[in-house]
Amino acid sequence: MTSVRGGWWFALLFASLTTSSAMAAEKPFNLALVSPIALVKPEDDVSAVRLNLIYGENASVKGLDLGLINRTTKLSNGLQWGFVNVNDGDFKGLQLAAINYNKGTTDGLQWSAFNYAGTAGGLQLAFLNYAQSLQGIQIGLLNIAKTGGRFPVMVIANWKK
Repeated sequence: MTSVRGGWWFALLFASLTTSSAMAAEKPFNLALVSPIALVKPEDDVSAVRLNLIYGENASVKGLDLGLINRTTKLSNGLQWGFVNVNDGDFKGLQLAAINYNKGTTDGLQWSAFNYAGTAGGLQLAFLNYAQSLQGIQIGLLNIAKTGGRFPVMVIANWKK
């Protein structure tokens, strides 16, 4: 009986050690006060919901991202809603904030007072929109597209050439 119980413990330990590296990369939920004070490490991915009380940072968030200041370093895919949204990588989905800042490609809807995108491939809707490269549409009081826009600077609307 003892050898059977020992065998089960060994099997459980072996299974947990072999799956821990895969499980460490992506977590379904994160709650952050101020990163790195959070349930999930900043270098890990979140696959469903992230709640940031003040500031949260993760490699990627796929799903719902809510908080005061939301930051991803690789990818954000889904709904990102906060006072400030920062994406060092790509963004796909819907962003709602006072300020949206995306260094990579934005493919979806950015809606805020100020939008910045490396490449804007969807719709930017704000008082001030800026895109390094415009592949979509900008609607706002002032729209700036360094390349790709119909006009470099335009009021009300700008779009891909």
